[in-house]
Amino acid sequence: MTAEEVSRRVEKRYALFGLFFAFHNRLQAAGDSFYEEITCKQFFLLACMNLYPDEAPTAMELARTMGCSRQSVKEILCGLEKKGLVCLQTDGKDRRKQRIYGTEKARRLAARYREKEDEFMRGLYREVSEEEVEYVYRVLSRMEDNLKRLNQTPKI
Repeated sequence: MTAEEVSRRVEKRYALFGLFFAFHNRLQAAGDSFYEEITCKQFFLLACMNLYPDEAPTAMELARTMGCSRQSVKEILCGLEKKGLVCLQTDGKDRRKQRIYGTEKARRLAARYREKEDEFMRGLYREVSEEEVEYVYRVLSRMEDNLKRLNQTPKI
């Protein structure tokens, strides 16, 4: 059943809710088949590390950025560390923290896929205008803020 068929049968808000899950599954499947060496989640973690140019992130910082638990990040890091794509080092100022660094192998991997990633992004956003991208980004950002608030609400 297509997204359009679902939206004719179900209230739009519910259809959109379901579309998030279907989109996530398709995106993850595409990402997992895209890279030979790493999973889509491993790629996402490596990409999120680039958001910390001044100081290597901790697992907790990456968990907040990625929207998942610290334990999930630790599992992903374990796989990346085994592949030689990241290394963990104790923070020089706070020995309780471990900083996560990308390796030279990770930089070579990123360079090898850069052109293919650009091609994938062009295909993903084909026939989607910059204005539409901006609008969807704003809406999803607000919805993410709402989810964060909902997750902070005490359970009854």
